[in-house]
Amino acid sequence: MQRTDSQVIDRAALAILVVLQVAMLAALYTRTVPHPPLTIAPFALGPFISASIAMAVAALVLGGTATRSGAVVSLLAVVLALVSFGPHKWLDASIGQIWPAVGLAQIAAVVVLIQAVLLRRRA
Repeated sequence: MQRTDSQVIDRAALAILVVLQVAMLAALYTRTVPHPPLTIAPFALGPFISASIAMAVAALVLGGTATRSGAVVSLLAVVLALVSFGPHKWLDASIGQIWPAVGLAQIAAVVVLIQAVLLRRRA
């Protein structure tokens, strides 16, 4: 059976989030400019980004938004990713350097959200 674009687009969007967060984690640990800060008020950023990556990979393993559990984990992955790439980043002093990643991550997040809502409506 051949998959349609709408059946895999959520997984492509989750893969985008994984790649962007891995790159951000690498920049953090190597201190490649522009890198995120090592810590923010509630926690160290490295472990948080790692948890965000893990959640997105778990969503991929669960089939993205094609399954109920995958949809829940996908939505959690989006929420975690938006801590690093959310709309607040457009006000960040380094937006001139990070806008491609911020824009792409936000598009990917919207795709996952739309797919999760559409799946729940069809079910």
